[in-house]
Order: sequence, then C-alpha cells, then structure tokens
Amino acid sequence: MDIPEAGDRAAMIAAVDQLPFIVIVSEGPDLRVVGGNAATRAVLPGRELVGRTIREVLSDLSGQQFLDAFYEVYRTGETISGKQWRVHLDQPDGSVGEMFATFALVPWRYADGTMRGVIGAAFDVTELTRERQAAEAEADRQRRRYEQTRDVIDALQRELLPAGLPVLPGLQVAAAYLLADAGTRAGGDWFDAVTTPDGRIALVTGDVVGHGVTASGVMGQLRAVLQERLDAGAGITEALAAADRLAGRVRAAYAATVSLVVLDPGSGELSYCTAGHPAPLLIPANGPARYLVGTRGTPLGTGGSFPVRTERLGPGETLLLYTDGVLERPGAASDPDAELAHVATDAAAGRALHDPSATAAERVCTQTLELLVRSGGHADDITLLAAQRVPAVPELAVTLAARPQALGGSRRDIAAWLAAVGASGEDVFVLQHALGELSTNAIEHAAGGDSVEIHARLLASGLVEATVTDHGGWRVPERQPTRGRGLALTAQLVQSLRVDPGVDGTVATVRHPLLRPARLLTSVDSLVEAAPAATATGLATALAITELPGGDEARVRIDGPIDASTAMEVRAELFRRSRGGTVPMTVDLSGVSLLASAGVSVLHEITAQHLTEKVPLTLLCHPGGPARRILDLVGLRSSTGL
Repeated sequence: MDIPEAGDRAAMIAAVDQLPFIVIVSEGPDLRVVGGNAATRAVLPGRELVGRTIREVLSDLSGQQFLDAFYEVYRTGETISGKQWRVHLDQPDGSVGEMFATFALVPWRYADGTMRGVIGAAFDVTELTRERQAAEAEADRQRRRYEQTRDVIDALQRELLPAGLPVLPGLQVAAAYLLADAGTRAGGDWFDAVTTPDGRIALVTGDVVGHGVTASGVMGQLRAVLQERLDAGAGITEALAAADRLAGRVRAAYAATVSLVVLDPGSGELSYCTAGHPAPLLIPANGPARYLVGTRGTPLGTGGSFPVRTERLGPGETLLLYTDGVLERPGAASDPDAELAHVATDAAAGRALHDPSATAAERVCTQTLELLVRSGGHADDITLLAAQRVPAVPELAVTLAARPQALGGSRRDIAAWLAAVGASGEDVFVLQHALGELSTNAIEHAAGGDSVEIHARLLASGLVEATVTDHGGWRVPERQPTRGRGLALTAQLVQSLRVDPGVDGTVATVRHPLLRPARLLTSVDSLVEAAPAATATGLATALAITELPGGDEARVRIDGPIDASTAMEVRAELFRRSRGGTVPMTVDLSGVSLLASAGVSVLHEITAQHLTEKVPLTLLCHPGGPARRILDLVGLRSSTGL
C-alpha cells in the first residue's frame, strides 16, 4: 500500500476535516483563522471562518472566558484546557444554543520554537454531561436517607438567612449564597437587605470565622442584632457597635467581618463601612468596574472603630457586596480582585451566559458564581449581594366597567405592572387574586356606579399598597350560589385588608410586601436550574370546558379562569355532566389559570352534592398550580373519593 508523502498538504487537510472532534487553527498575534474542520463548521453553522480573527468568529463567547483563553495561550505559550464547560452560542435563526465542551488550546510554533498561533481542539460532551448530571441526581436521591444530619445543617443555614429580598421602587436587589464543599458544609457567611424607616435600604454581607453549627448560630445572632438596629432607624456606626458588643460577649463571634452599606434608591447617595471586610465593587452601566475605598474599620470584637465613607450609585450602576470566599478559591487567578471585577462586569452587561429573564443584579450574583467556581471549585462559603439602580415604575391606574366581563383585562394590567416593578411569580399570584376578588365585590355591591378604579403603588418600604374604589351605593346582589367568599379569601392572601365604605362609594385597600427569592445553593451544579415546569406557564386565558373519555365516569377538563363571569357556566356544566351529582366524576383543574371565590363556591357546592349522593368526585390539580393553591387555602381537598 502506498503511503502518502508527508508534504501532501491536500491529503492532510482532508484528513483533518474528517476528524470527529472540533479543530480550529489560528495564526498571528490577532489569531486569524487559517482552518477549521467539518465538526467546527457544524457547531458554528453559517459563520465565515478562514481569514477572520478568533475574536470575530467567536464574538458571542465574549464574557464566557474562551476568547481570553485563546489569547492567553498565544501570550504565554502554555496550553489551557477545560472539562465540560457550559457554552452559549448564537444560532442562525436568532436563538441561543447550549452545549458542554471539553477542550484544549495548544500553542502552534514555528520550527525555531517561536509562536505562530493557537490550535483549538474540543469535544462536544453535551450528551455525556447530561447523562452525568442525571446519574448524579439519581445517586443524590439514593444518598438522601444517609445524609439526614447534613440536611438538618443545611436547613438551619437556610432558616438563618433571608429567604427573600425586598422589591423597591428604583432598585433591583439580588443575592446568591453557595455553601462550602461537603467536607465543611454550613458556615458563617450571611447577607441581608433591610429597609430603614427613612426609606433607604441597608445592604449587609458578613463572615464569621469557622464552619459548622456554631458558626451558623453566631451568624444568625449577628444578623438579628444588625437587622433589629437598622429596622429601628440606627445609623451604620450604631448598628455595628451593637454587633461589636455581641462579639465581645460571644467568643465564636470574635473577629467576624461585616460590610454594611446604606443606600438611598432615589438619589443614589450611599454611606458604607467595611469592618475588616472586602470593599464593595461598583459596576458602572458603561466602563470598567472599581472597588470602593475601604474605610479601615476593624473586625467585630477587636476593640477598633467603624469609620464611615460616602459615595454615589448612579442610574444603571450596580453595587456588589461579597464575602472573601469568592476571592480565596483554589482556582483563582493571580489577581482575584481583577478577575472578580471583570467577570461581574460582563455578567451585569449581559455579555456572559444568555438569561434574558434575569435582572442585571441576578446575573451578577448567579453567573459570576458559576463562571468563577466552575474550573477550580471553592473551599469556603461564597456570598454575593447586588443592587442596581433602575428607573422607578409609575403607579398603576386602571378603570374598568362595572361588569364581570371586564375582570380579565384588569388581571392582565395588574400582572404587567407587577412584572415591571420586579415582583416574583408568588406575589403576582397573590395580588392578582386579591384585587380580582375586591373588584368582583365592587361590581356586585355598588349600586349606581358604572366603573371601578384600581390604583397600586410600590412604597419605599417594599410594600405594594393597592386600592379598589367604586362610586355607587351599597346593594345586596341577587342571591346566587357563587357569592360570599371574596373578602375572606382576600384577607387570607394579603398582609392587610381594610374596607372603608362612604357616601360616595367604597374603598378597599390592601397592603402586601414584595419579595424576590434569594438563591441559596448547595453545589455548583445547582447553579444551573431546570426550566420552569410547564404548569407554571402557558395557561389558557379564555374559559374552555372539555369532556374527556371516561366510560361510566364523567371526566371533565377546565382551562382558563373561573371567576365571577364564568363561574355560573362552570356550575351548569359540572351539574349537567354529573347528572346532578349522581354520576362519578373527575374534574381536571390543571389548566385553570385563576380560581376566584366564585369558582371555589361552585366546587364546594358540587363536592357537597356528591357527598350527599355518596358518589365519588375527584378534583385533579398540579402541585403548586393556581387551583391547588387556592383549594389548599380554603380547605377544600384537591382530591376526594368515596
């Protein structure tokens, strides 16, 4: 058999093109691409490769650390490799694809040893990674029975940290807490965000020396002291002095460090103290990040003082507080401060991983964690707390006709406004239901009024204050079986409810705090969450009642809202299909987008009828879905059979 000559360049190119892994070759200081095989073209469809720089070819990887690695190899002449790195790539149809890659970037040298370029080789290990993650998830489920003690410690840590952060006008706040590796587990890091009586917010990160239950317990005590003092209106120095006194009495609190910032979201004016703690990072809307000047405050219990400095957070700028675990990582760069600033800036600007649903503050917390710890891991707890100044959202003002058919449009307006201010799905659910019940009540009872007004505003304390106003006199509505539960249900949903009748109408006022959940994480893998369950989205907005195959049993699926405008139709259909409660029936409520008190009354009535007739009735709901949550709230079993 003839062996091709070594100089047969065409044969060599053809051979490389058939390699089953990604190969891309770049040359010169600007790393201009001179070749890429078929596997590379398959991963980067529609892109011009040859003649363009690596930075141009892989522009969508800016902020994901790959581009920097190419140029670092050319600069140092040393190979860089990575295993199972997550990658987001722009696709020709405008979507973003996700893959995992194991790669090596190696120097390409001339015969005399001088640098010529960089050769990149990578394997698409997405399927392998998914299988590994699935296997690890299954193994984790099997290990749970042997890890009860650790789970208790983790639960303690979660209970001692805030589960949510306030939603404030003109400010978006986010936090992420990553527990130390399994060998040390619970630690003494903490964060907090406390609204003060004068309309400002206090942002806190702290670190107690050591790990374990003792450190967690001390952390909880320090957090409670600071929270109480700040909530009472104390200034920075006074609040830290109270924590300092505790550290003088509790040995395990000695030398704990704290970074405390008090910020006015409206003006951006802030005061801060770094009590032995790393200084916060200020990330501009455009331009390089910078660290605030440390105040030279001393750790708690060491007999020092707590000087305060002032700064200003401009519109669109983000402030990041953190604990030193993010800097003191096994895989940290030689300049970890610069590395943190660079990665956090890319995350804030949206140049890192693709997550359009996250706020800039949330990206800074979660993506910074993922990008920094994925290569070298972490040995200590890591806490990140970010706040970004954003334009305040105007108050909500909706006027709807005093008829039940207008309720659907008001729900959409309420949901859109709450999404704009940054409310979580939980709070959208609560306030949509509460204001819908009050609007229904106003429509039913206001005689002589032809409209109902809904107003809502977000207070500096993080409370939504919403009013529902009618302009008619009181009337007793025509008796119907779907009446009578609205105010009671509203009072259960919100923090407070007040109804003020007057000669010109009635004003119902609700107050409810808005909170966005913090990310409390136990591992690096938990940074990458699964997509939300299908039951949380895509629910119908118009009522549909469908009869399903069921043999001798009546089976019905309901999609859309069950409110004052649709409850009587639902009632009639359920009684008709169950023949007045004399035929066994299953009602699938998983597609119900809203279950108002009128709908609850219908389900109570049909349930009572089946109990009277001693005929089975089953109500099916998705766990956590709108119908299940309301049925649990009012004490109606979501599944019943006789």
